[in-house]
Amino acid sequence: MRREILVAIPVLGLALILQTSIIGRISLLNGQADLLLLILAAWSLQDRVHSAWAWGIAAGLLAWFISGLPWFIYPVCYLIVVGLGRLLAHRVWQAPLLAMFTVTFIGTLELLMLTYAERSIFEVSLAFTPSFVRIILPSILLNMLLAIPVHALIRGLANRLYPAEAI
Repeated sequence: MRREILVAIPVLGLALILQTSIIGRISLLNGQADLLLLILAAWSLQDRVHSAWAWGIAAGLLAWFISGLPWFIYPVCYLIVVGLGRLLAHRVWQAPLLAMFTVTFIGTLELLMLTYAERSIFEVSLAFTPSFVRIILPSILLNMLLAIPVHALIRGLANRLYPAEAI
């Protein structure tokens, strides 16, 4: 368990740097991909992983640190993503990419809807339809496009950390 948490620090730190410097600059309309969410979804879908909850808390706190949202939105959303990923890892084990797309879709929708609600209630009144069409749907599409390569990279990392037992 300690080894996985030590790996989480550089992986999530590098993901945060990539998110703020490169991935955050790639936009479709006004939507952006969320690399931390994708990494958490892929990590939580690995069967042999035991530290997904710790990764979710760490990623949530890192995302909160750089965002302008209240402190609880990212940790709560990322923990829901981890919970959904752990649930699907045991239920849909025959189709890992289908599970990755499901977790990515639900996680992105949940995070952006909570962000929309927080912004609408506490800051400015936003119209739902333009926000949904210009921000939420493009963000979901970008996350879906990045889901496959992120899943492959995280699966490789998990296979290195948890080698399969010899038969």
